[in-house]
Amino acid sequence: MVVKGWAPQVSILRHQAVGGFLSHCEWNSLLEGVVAGVMILAWPMEADQFVNARLLVEDTGAAVRVCEGADSVPDSVELARTIAESMSGNTAQKVKAKELRNKAIEAVKVGGSSCKELEALVRELAQLGR
Repeated sequence: MVVKGWAPQVSILRHQAVGGFLSHCEWNSLLEGVVAGVMILAWPMEADQFVNARLLVEDTGAAVRVCEGADSVPDSVELARTIAESMSGNTAQKVKAKELRNKAIEAVKVGGSSCKELEALVRELAQLGR
């Protein structure tokens, strides 16, 4: 498939054939990957992307770091192995990615933690205006 311009990333990530998502770890892309429940192959290149990658690789276990930095190139053998693993069975990262997806979906439901925190923020901001 050839897509000119912006790719329909959310639709692509939700497709059952997607085993993993090679990402530079920009926040919006990571959120799309998390909500799709796919394992992320992290290749952070600049700024906050390094912190975002560390969060997913080290803290949640839902990602694998394949490379780091805009000027670097991943080892082809290691990258091929990681991609092959992402396309096969349930790796620990794939299991964690599904768990993270479920938590994210619960958080944005009515009464979920994101809704509650947003409502609390609105109340606090309303108090500032008084």
